[in-house]
Amino acid sequence: QVQLVESGGGLVQAGGSLRLSCAASGRTSSTYAMGWFRQAPGKEREFVAVIRWSTGVTYYADSGQGRFTISRDNAKNTVYLQMNSLKPEDTAVYYCAASRTNYYGVYNRNTYDSWGQGTQVTVSS
Repeated sequence: QVQLVESGGGLVQAGGSLRLSCAASGRTSSTYAMGWFRQAPGKEREFVAVIRWSTGVTYYADSGQGRFTISRDNAKNTVYLQMNSLKPEDTAVYYCAASRTNYYGVYNRNTYDSWGQGTQVTVSS
């Protein structure tokens, strides 16, 4: 099992930036991918971005394409989500997740078997 701890959330004005971090510990050697999901009040948890751990290949949801950048530091077992040009609709709890497989596809939350506690991102208009 992998333990994940997010940090970096907060309150920002529209157009501003935030960088989220997710530190992984435990059995990280079997990690296939690490991703970010978000959940706004009354909505389903949705995919934001993912990075394949060994290759560094990244994928993004349309909502964050061109504004969000996911990256990793293998030595620190940490994944980052740089979010620029934030919009009020980006307001949500952001969750870091890790998967050992690609069973349902990297966009599907059911692929991920380890989750962080979440960090709140609030974008004011």
